[in-house]
Amino acid sequence: MSVSNMFNINVLGFGGRAPAQVLDLLAKASKEYGINQIIPNRSQAIQPALLQPPYRTFLKGSGGDCKATSSLMLYCLPSTVTEYLGFPSEAELVRSKILSDGSTSATVVVVYDTAADRIVGGSVDDVLAAVAGNGDARATLAAASLTALSNLDAQAIQQAVGPSKRKDVVIVVGSGGREHALAVALAKSPLVSEVLCCPGNGGTAAEENPKIKNKGANQDNATVIALAKEVGARMVVVGPEAPLVAGLVDQMKVECPDVLCFGPSKAAAELEASKAFSKDFLHECGIPTAKYRTFTDAAEAIKYVESLDENDRQVVKASGLAAGKGVLLPTSKQETIEAVKEIMSDKAFGDAGDVCVIESFLTGPEASCFALCDGKTAVLMPAAQDHKRALDNDQGLNTGGMGAYAPAPCVTPDLQKQIEAMCKKTVEKMAERGTPYVGLLYAGMMLTPDGPYVLEFNCRFGDPETQVVLPLLETDLYEVMTACCTGKLDSVDVRFKEGVSAATVVCAAKGYPEKYPKGMEIKGLDETKAIEGVKVYHAGTKLDDNLVTRCTGGRVLAVTGLGSDLKSALKTAYKGVNALSFVDADGNSLMHSRTDIGKKALEKKLRIGVLGSTRGTALLPVMEACASGALDAEIVAVVSNKADAPILEKGKSLGPTIVSKFVSAKGLSRSEHDAECTAALVGAGVDYVLCVGYMRILSPSFCKFWAGRCINVHPSLLPKHAGGMDLEVHQAVLDAKEGETGCTIHEVTDQVDGGPIVLQKKVAVSKDDTAESLKAKVQPLEGAAFVEAIQSYIKGKVISYADAGVSIDAGNDLVEMIKPFCKATRRAGCDADLGGFGGLFDLAAAGYDAKETVLIGATDGVGTKLRIAQTTKNHSTVGIDLVAMCVNDLIVAGGEPLFFLDYFATGHLEVEEAAEVVKGIAEGCRQAGCGLIGGETAEMPSMYAPGDYDLAGFSVGAVPKDRILPQGIGAGDVLLGLTSSGIHSNGFSLVRKLIEKEGLSYGSPCPWD
Repeated sequence: MSVSNMFNINVLGFGGRAPAQVLDLLAKASKEYGINQIIPNRSQAIQPALLQPPYRTFLKGSGGDCKATSSLMLYCLPSTVTEYLGFPSEAELVRSKILSDGSTSATVVVVYDTAADRIVGGSVDDVLAAVAGNGDARATLAAASLTALSNLDAQAIQQAVGPSKRKDVVIVVGSGGREHALAVALAKSPLVSEVLCCPGNGGTAAEENPKIKNKGANQDNATVIALAKEVGARMVVVGPEAPLVAGLVDQMKVECPDVLCFGPSKAAAELEASKAFSKDFLHECGIPTAKYRTFTDAAEAIKYVESLDENDRQVVKASGLAAGKGVLLPTSKQETIEAVKEIMSDKAFGDAGDVCVIESFLTGPEASCFALCDGKTAVLMPAAQDHKRALDNDQGLNTGGMGAYAPAPCVTPDLQKQIEAMCKKTVEKMAERGTPYVGLLYAGMMLTPDGPYVLEFNCRFGDPETQVVLPLLETDLYEVMTACCTGKLDSVDVRFKEGVSAATVVCAAKGYPEKYPKGMEIKGLDETKAIEGVKVYHAGTKLDDNLVTRCTGGRVLAVTGLGSDLKSALKTAYKGVNALSFVDADGNSLMHSRTDIGKKALEKKLRIGVLGSTRGTALLPVMEACASGALDAEIVAVVSNKADAPILEKGKSLGPTIVSKFVSAKGLSRSEHDAECTAALVGAGVDYVLCVGYMRILSPSFCKFWAGRCINVHPSLLPKHAGGMDLEVHQAVLDAKEGETGCTIHEVTDQVDGGPIVLQKKVAVSKDDTAESLKAKVQPLEGAAFVEAIQSYIKGKVISYADAGVSIDAGNDLVEMIKPFCKATRRAGCDADLGGFGGLFDLAAAGYDAKETVLIGATDGVGTKLRIAQTTKNHSTVGIDLVAMCVNDLIVAGGEPLFFLDYFATGHLEVEEAAEVVKGIAEGCRQAGCGLIGGETAEMPSMYAPGDYDLAGFSVGAVPKDRILPQGIGAGDVLLGLTSSGIHSNGFSLVRKLIEKEGLSYGSPCPWD
């Protein structure tokens, strides 16, 4: 029974988890049981994991025989009560599916227990048996699932109204926008009763959530410890680096041993406190970082700089804490020497410059990467990118940050894995040193052409990146931080919202980062609250005695917007910014913000992936266009089904970060091989796929996954010679005696060479051409065609009829040319004025009584005589044949032909040729006495090859009711046959075959008298 399209699998709530048992179940259900589609909801890790070996499974299957008798719902049991409470609709859906219908066709419901790492109530085989109709297996799984849900219900009731309900108090240390964002996220937890900001700011003092309050005069260690004791705090979250470097966590463990502290110890915070220490640590651990030297003597440092090549650009850093300002970026050797003097001799950054780090200048995009750490492992959050310069176009002085966005498009899934591995290694090596790292590890990354490098470490959340990363967090932040503080991070699924981006724009006082005014009233805050998707985080603000919010710092607000993508998130954020103003006592507006946050990310290059099996000659023009900037694109992956394919070397020549991968097809189905290739492409962050000499037919599943984002080049003018490859196509062109050939760029679909045509390039065929010489003519066109097709995709231009190969002008010219022919077919009852798709006919004017008249319709074509007409380029008579084929069917019923309509379809409209055909149709109508009152001319490049056309006709006749034929025919009557004037149209298939068999041409002498 092939009914695979009837059943699917809904996968709920797995987040960042992709357990092997679940993946095995999904792969088998798809491949062996005919489940057609896997639909992940809040389960973003499922698809990329399924594509990988050994599963090699697409979410959308390709159909086939189906063992399944029902769909499947697979629910990941929440690992915490807060998650269960946060998404009650999922549990309700699962429960209702179990209880709604007990029939064998009902959805099978299965619960997966993350803590036990198993399917509740059975195994993979049990689930598959239930899907295949085993009632006992279904019942067992259903009962176990209900029990698991009931246990969570009991825990949820205890948390909601029970005597053991958690009412934890959390202290957030700090007064900036970062701390405001932390407070807002922590206050969302049902386990938290109060979030006390020490000391906080004007935003935390007036926060809508009543849980958030300001308490404490400052953020020094003594104040925080006293406050923790006073309020019975359960956790202290440290925002800025200074208290950590000053040993707050260490003192808390002594003074308040029962209070959890989210942040590293003083020894672990050395990763930020000393750049010299962190560079040595990275070097010792083999974690990529720039080449460097550290110095305690200025003269020695200058001597080192003088020894360097003039073009060996360096970065000079004060090793200690310098409020984010201790990094200098000289552009010449002399400037580097001056930077050393500024830090070490002039003490521009005080004691922080006692030790100086000089390191090689790295190039590439920067990314801010936050890793949650529990002393044993790390979980990487979505990467962010910030904007340090004060003015648009990255001009002006450096600042603490003027805006940010996340997720950063430049950090691909593969890079995310690499950076997370670096962070995990850092945590593991710190533990080995006896200084376990707990809290937030902020890795400043440079994505160089050689891969990701660590620029520096910070021991706390970044600002303003926190304001875009935390809004993306779906898991309860308090539970995540608790797991970090207790060494149980593995027990919590840290998950992030799917299909959501965040952008923040910093609103600063005019003049920042230099001298700037203070005390301005902030207007528009209430208006921003009414804008959906906007959240304003405060930094340099305070409430005055009249509860008016005023500016107290340089960076005052961070306006964050959420959206389904970066573009919409930025639009939302700027809507909030535009509602705000900082107004002084004289009514002057003194607010400054950048207007180009995220602009470069929106203009990012198209990331191209390549599938190839051969030399990939057509790829060279694409590589050159990318390198020269003619294409705003970059090739990021080359994948081949052949280990020795030269195209892989072309990929490697682009640099070590380019994925150049051989994927063996041995022992794999088409879909499985395509899934593994897709995993490589997705991991590299590919947007658009080129098939360049790829000698494999792609599976329907691949085509669905990459629909509209994958193109192929074919060495002919499709649809001619579809399905052929290489020299056989060129030989077919010669065998067909075609006058032109070329190449076609088309979208890849599951119809081989049948996807929509993007563009074609043509070249003439000469009488001396061979298959090899034609290949030499066509092949140079292919690379240029790829470049043109990519340019069109990047521009997202509106495709016109002309782009699709349809000429409106040619159609209009044809109408004008054939009007006289059609006028000649006028008769009583119709005008025969061509130009429309149909016309009117007056029966009475033709002498018929409508009540006593029967209308007769007939439709037909010409048959394969068309092929002979096209080959011999004699188009003048096929129109007469078309009319004859139709009106003859009217005449044999006793009818008089009244009017006729034609249908002419072609791949490319040749006006003269089409006019000859219609002229013949008009002549046929004149001979038959019927009017040519309308027709359709269809130009469809993707349906017909250039030079091909097809014809169809429709005729209507009338006959008095008492004259309808046949009449009075019976057994014994004599049947008379009339000699034909020629071969009937339906006989030309035989004619063509005979001529082919005898090796004749249509111009050969007739072989009979």
